[in-house]
Amino acid sequence: MTLRWGLLGTARINRRLIPAIRASARSRLVAVGSRDSARAAAYARDWDIPEAHAPYEALLAAPLDIVYIALPNSLHVPWTLAAVAAGRHVLCEKPLALRPEDVDAVITASRAAGLVVTEGFMYRHHAQTTAILETLVAGAIGEVQLVSSGFSYLRERASDVRLDRALGGGVLWDIGCYPVSVAQLIAGRPTRVAGVQRIGPTGVDEMFAGTLTYRSGVVAQVSASFGAAYQAFLRIVGTHGTIAVDHPFRPARTGHFRIERDDQVKSVTVTGNDLFVDEITDLEDAVLGIKPPRLALEDSRSHATTLAALHEAARTDRPVGLA
Repeated sequence: MTLRWGLLGTARINRRLIPAIRASARSRLVAVGSRDSARAAAYARDWDIPEAHAPYEALLAAPLDIVYIALPNSLHVPWTLAAVAAGRHVLCEKPLALRPEDVDAVITASRAAGLVVTEGFMYRHHAQTTAILETLVAGAIGEVQLVSSGFSYLRERASDVRLDRALGGGVLWDIGCYPVSVAQLIAGRPTRVAGVQRIGPTGVDEMFAGTLTYRSGVVAQVSASFGAAYQAFLRIVGTHGTIAVDHPFRPARTGHFRIERDDQVKSVTVTGNDLFVDEITDLEDAVLGIKPPRLALEDSRSHATTLAALHEAARTDRPVGLA
């Protein structure tokens, strides 16, 4: 069976997803949708996509199996629900939702329709991430005590949807969600969070730092900024050593990390696929009934809960407890 894909929107990230879809023998990119017919036609021509549709509703009415949604954050849930109502499976870019209760709506709708919906955290599927988790399970650094992770880059464009509060803008939603995601992948759901933020001229957080504490005793420190040089890092500190990762969220086909223990450093090289290829394969397997998606909607709900709590903690300047 060949799975027919449609792109809802013409976001920049599409240029990474399109080659990944085309690399699969089980998938075929057949359509793109935009609010504007001229833009849709031009995009289809530039990327050699057979069909162009406008407005978005027209794409959902086309004969498709899977819709990829990379619209502004505030539009993720409404259009995910619309795609499910149209009978389409969905890969939605992160963050799937800005409120945990909105994930509940997606869970209810997708299960009632018997459709797969999953959130697009591509790094979760890469061989490097798998190898890091296996290293932790093997006890290479002992019991995890501290997770420290950050993501920053210098955003210089004044006009950007990521700076629009009404569209779910802000650094925590945009790139800060990656450090939070990896902390939860390693340590689970926190029991308490605290946060500080710097609000920019448009009213969104342009810098965010948070502390997450866990029932196990693990502490995670996360940070993100639109006003700092590019940096992405992950350090996992255990009772007997440390794992250091320089490119945790956008690893190359060949990834690397270091295990530091007993004054010795061991470099680990992991060869995988292109960053988005395994994400496509994971969704194909789920749609075809081979195995569930790696990133379940329950994981997305937990993640949305933590992000919402971090925002609340920073807004009120008070820690927030999580059940």
